[in-house]
Formats: sequence, structure tokens, C-alpha cells
Amino acid sequence: MEKKFKTLILDDDKQIRILLENLITKNIPQLDLVGMAESVSSSIEMIEKTQPDLVFMDIGFPDGDGFSIIDKTNHLDYEVIFITSHDQFAMKAFEYSAIHYLKKPILPNEVFDAVDRFLHTHIDDEVSLKITKIKDALIQDEPKLIIPSSEGLHIVKINNIVRCEASDVYTLFFMENGKKLIASKSLNNYEKLLSDINFIRIHSKHLINLRYLIQYVKGKGGYVIMENGNEVEVSVRKKMDFMNKLKDYARSLK
Repeated sequence: MEKKFKTLILDDDKQIRILLENLITKNIPQLDLVGMAESVSSSIEMIEKTQPDLVFMDIGFPDGDGFSIIDKTNHLDYEVIFITSHDQFAMKAFEYSAIHYLKKPILPNEVFDAVDRFLHTHIDDEVSLKITKIKDALIQDEPKLIIPSSEGLHIVKINNIVRCEASDVYTLFFMENGKKLIASKSLNNYEKLLSDINFIRIHSKHLINLRYLIQYVKGKGGYVIMENGNEVEVSVRKKMDFMNKLKDYARSLK
């Protein structure tokens, strides 16, 4: 007999609860909906009572937030699909920390996709660690990046990243304090995440933070010198894009 996963819906919005209830009961036989709650206090009680495998959880409640629910429950052996209205950067933070999420307004196909990821993806990090990391990334004023590595998860301030360098399927992060981190994702992933916040791809192997750039040295492609002393090649193909982005960055500082 196929395993059914005990599931909760925790959200103060009645329409969202009804939508998720209908989608789960009518379309997802692998999930067994065992309860719903609309406040932090009732959610904590529901989790302890039902011991769920999967929880659809809103981040914001009138009497607190979803993180406080997790902080105050003893049962932590479950996955969370967060329901959130956070901005685009926060969405990427969820993606890069292997946390499931649904963006309001909720669309049925996105619910099915999130459940499919839950059903087919095993995540090694215990839920308390994952939630702590994503919570830190979302509530701090200064944007942070969650970097998965063979050691676990590192959370770093984006403004402290000097540059990134491709190394096969991995990415090397060079930090302001001289530390290096090895991420188990390709440079292409981080280019998509960081390109709109003063990072620029200047070479197939190099992504730099313009705030640490101190000199560009002319040449066929040329190269840049970073504050940490690194000299990084600019490819001929990337040179024009780099120069345009550099001009835009310079104008933003005025």
C-alpha cells in the first residue's frame, strides 16, 4: 500500500485554506489532510496533536509568524511548504536553501509542483536548521545568501562577497575577510541570483561584485583588480556588457 503523508494547512486566510483543501483532497491522493489551523497558537497545538509529515504554512499570522510555530513545537520531523508574499529576492533565497514555497496569489499548478518536489526530493538537513537559515535571510535588513555545500549550509551577507569563480560544477566564493567557500551549485545559478544587485559576469569563469572593484586595466579584454588584490580577466565577449554595467554603477553612486 502506498504511503500517505499526514498533511496540515496552517493559514489565517480562509480562502487559501479552502483552495488548498480542495486541491489536496480532490487531486493529490498521496497526501492525507489531517487538519487546518488559522493562528500560531492553534497551529502549534495541531502539529503536536497530529505529528504531520508535511505542513503548508503561512509566514504571517495575526498573532505571530510561521517561524515561531516551528520554534515552539517539539515535533520537527516534517517538511514545510511556506506560503509567502515576500519579494523576488526572498523567493530566490527559498530556492537556494532547498525550502519549498508558494507565492501569493496561489496557483494550482504551483501547488502540484511543490508537492511533487516534496514527494521526490530527500533533503538531508533537519527542518530546524533549514528554517533557522531561511528565517535569518528573510528578517535581516541586509540581504543574505544561503550557500549549500558538502558541509551543510552557509549564510553570508551578499555585500561581503568580493567575487565568485566557476570550478567545474562548483562555485568558489571569495569573501571580504579572505575566507573561501565552495558551493555545490554552478556559477550560472549565482549569476541569475546576483546580477541585479551590482554583480556582473566578466568572464565565463568569473562573477564580480562591483563594490570591490578598484581598477580596470585595458587590453583586448583587459582585467580588473579587486580590493583583495585579485586580478581577474575580462573576456572579449563580456567586455562591452561589463563597461556598460560599470557606467551604470558609477552613475548610481552620485
